[in-house]
Amino acid sequence: MSYRSTFAEGERAAFQALEMEKTEDWDDKRSRMRKRFVDINYGDRNLYPDIYCDNKISNTKYNVINFLPKNLWEQFSRFMNKYFLLIAILQLWPLITPVNPASTWGPLILIFAVSASKEAWDDYNRYKLDKQANERDVWVVKKGNKTRIKAQDIHVGDIVWLREDDEVPCDLVLLGSSDSQGFCFVETAAIDGEIDLKTRVVPPPCIGLPLDLLHKIKGVIECPLPDKDIRRFDANLRLLPPFIDTDYCPLTIDHTLLQSCYLRNTEWACGVAVYTGNETKLGMSKGLPAPKLTAVDGMIDKLTGAIFIFQLVVVLILGIAGDAWKSAEADKIWYVKHSKKAPWFDFFVIPLRFELLCSIMIPISIKVSLDFVKALYAKFIDWDLQMYDEKTDTPTVATNTAISEDLGQVEYILTDKTGTLTENVMIFKRCCIKGVCYGNSTGDALTDSALKRGLTEKNPDIVKFLTVMAVCNTVVPILSSNGAVSYKAQSQDEEALVNAAAQLRVVLLSKRGATSEVKLFGEIKEYEVLDLLEFTSDRKRMSVVIRDSDTRKLMLLSKGADEAIFPVLCSDQPVRAVADAVETYSKLGLRTMCFAWRELKEDEYTKWSFKFKDASSSVIEREWKMAEVCQLMEANLELLGVTAIEDKLQEGVPDTIETLRKAGINFWMLTGDKHATAVQIALSCNFVLPEPAGQLLHVQGSTQQEIAVSLERVLCTMQISSTEPKDVAFVIDGWALEIALKHHYEAFTELATLCRTAICCRVTPSQKAQLVELVKSWEFRTLAIGDGGNDVRMIQEAHVGVGISGREGLQAARASDFSIGKFRFLKRLILVHGRYSYNRTAFLSQYSIYKSLLICFIQILSYHFGSLLQCGDTHHGCQG
Repeated sequence: MSYRSTFAEGERAAFQALEMEKTEDWDDKRSRMRKRFVDINYGDRNLYPDIYCDNKISNTKYNVINFLPKNLWEQFSRFMNKYFLLIAILQLWPLITPVNPASTWGPLILIFAVSASKEAWDDYNRYKLDKQANERDVWVVKKGNKTRIKAQDIHVGDIVWLREDDEVPCDLVLLGSSDSQGFCFVETAAIDGEIDLKTRVVPPPCIGLPLDLLHKIKGVIECPLPDKDIRRFDANLRLLPPFIDTDYCPLTIDHTLLQSCYLRNTEWACGVAVYTGNETKLGMSKGLPAPKLTAVDGMIDKLTGAIFIFQLVVVLILGIAGDAWKSAEADKIWYVKHSKKAPWFDFFVIPLRFELLCSIMIPISIKVSLDFVKALYAKFIDWDLQMYDEKTDTPTVATNTAISEDLGQVEYILTDKTGTLTENVMIFKRCCIKGVCYGNSTGDALTDSALKRGLTEKNPDIVKFLTVMAVCNTVVPILSSNGAVSYKAQSQDEEALVNAAAQLRVVLLSKRGATSEVKLFGEIKEYEVLDLLEFTSDRKRMSVVIRDSDTRKLMLLSKGADEAIFPVLCSDQPVRAVADAVETYSKLGLRTMCFAWRELKEDEYTKWSFKFKDASSSVIEREWKMAEVCQLMEANLELLGVTAIEDKLQEGVPDTIETLRKAGINFWMLTGDKHATAVQIALSCNFVLPEPAGQLLHVQGSTQQEIAVSLERVLCTMQISSTEPKDVAFVIDGWALEIALKHHYEAFTELATLCRTAICCRVTPSQKAQLVELVKSWEFRTLAIGDGGNDVRMIQEAHVGVGISGREGLQAARASDFSIGKFRFLKRLILVHGRYSYNRTAFLSQYSIYKSLLICFIQILSYHFGSLLQCGDTHHGCQG
């Protein structure tokens, strides 16, 4: 009743307030504040509709007006096409051409027409897909009622309704869902390649609103200007009375539904459009990757330029000789009429005739021939059943048909580790709780009798440890009809930890709103999750603030990498036993995760929560402010222990790497894992041979001076080892790598060129791409291979990008030039298809060029001897 009775009055007052707020120049405010304000559900009364684009998406390169000039400009950007056009123009001058101009213009127009038709067809297909997306029907709220419109007619501020399995037409902020707790599930494979369902949450002020009020909801969303970062959305929501007071509610990416996602396992959901058309996050990140030029194409371009220069020299020599002969002998030929007064251009006639005669030195057919055979090579790769993965029903696909021959010239392979060399199937193997280790070489921790005995006795340390495993995560429990609980997780590590806790009788049953329900040894316990301190690549840890519903105690639960957890522990914490366990597990190639906790006081949490709310509602530099506030809470923790998860090697990885190394290919492993784990996997994969056949050098330090000393020491060792038949590799972490590339670039470059193998651990996606660019700058042909979204930049930067269709999704495979099912197929892809493609392309190129040169010189000699014979016949007639 309070909602309905005050709605009209609240709406009028709020609208007047917004009018007063926006009297200043909107464009100036936007540029200064670096954000936009979206008026929710104002429809035609949207105050500033002109600053937002419509929802009509376009991925086409051309339109009817600009197709011909734009396509011709692109085609004539290549030197060969410019050369052929020049020859065709010269053929139009009857005085110099020895053949019909149609013989040149016909093939030239045909080649350009085929290329233009292919571009037009591809663009037309893009247009059809755009038209299909733009004209599909969607439901929006207009004047308080749901109305069916075309997707392209959605405007910023409209409330869009979705049903299960609907595709999201634009970027929405979630306002409601069929779930009473405000949850919904989306499939984001179209934007990030990850096939696991993601959980999205209705903002707290909107949870529980009835349908009729969702139709009438009013408010303002303060959000950043459009960007392409699909991982972040730092915004604020303010609902207008009577829904809530004017306090801001912070919004994150978890409150959004992004364009091209699909609503799954949710009856309905609704949201307000904040970004539309090509201003959506997907639209901002779209764009065709830069075309890749193969080594053979580059060589052909250089040869074409060299042949053209040689051709000019030949034409110049023969043209001068021809003009000299004409001046001396032409008047003696009685049957050829010569004008007594030659025109001004007479000197250029003979050289231009020789230019046309020599034009076939550069064959016009080479481009079409190479395009055809390269497409055929790509089909050979697609048809190869020996590179078909039966387990996952994944064939090898050549998505780029123009660079197959580059596979046969790869000199450096830069590879990810998790999911690329390993299976990315996480199995809980061991753990160490308060210095006591469970699990050994004969069995894992889940079957350890000592751990089972501790569970039976309800050891408090073990209970705390398992509670952190079950509660401190972003896993979503799914309850089936038969009562069984399964889990959906964005991280394979989190899924493995929650499943392990469930097998040890600490079962995460459900998450309803801010409440997590845990079955602890048969007893149901509820924990209210007050705040989530999200994981970031800088912090390398995540935490949750929870309240025990029974005892009302506040607790902070944390997990993360050892180097992120150890510095925030109490000063008197005994960490030696856990640190030794971390080192032991890492040497076994296991992935480690440390757990810690502490109890909070009410006044401490109250003061901190105000700071956390301010930071989380900041639109500008939210991530930095959040990290600063989180650091205040994540301090003086009690260390509980560490877990160890196994990620097994893929089948055939060591043999593949050994074979490719014998073929002279160098390997760099780029991973985000810790140092010891990366080294152990490298030894298992035959990246590095064990002592004494191999030697591993470490570049380490935290300051410029330490890195400089370490690089100097390693380089000295390399110079000493260069006389020994030893396989040498170096290891460097992300921090040391950043300092080395910034301040000691030459020393690092020298080291990298001396070593055949490098192991780079704790590196970020941008550092991976930076290393690929570094190796490319040495004029080596590079191949990058990975399976996750964090490998896309590396894959696109390399000369050849290979994506693995793995458990981390399809984003890497879609961004790659070649997608494979398993790493072991790389051996056949390079050594068979790459070698054959390169040999065949080289043979065809040589044949085309040599054939044209031979025919050209035969014509020149025939012309020359014909002139001599003609001159001889003339002198004979004169003497007679």
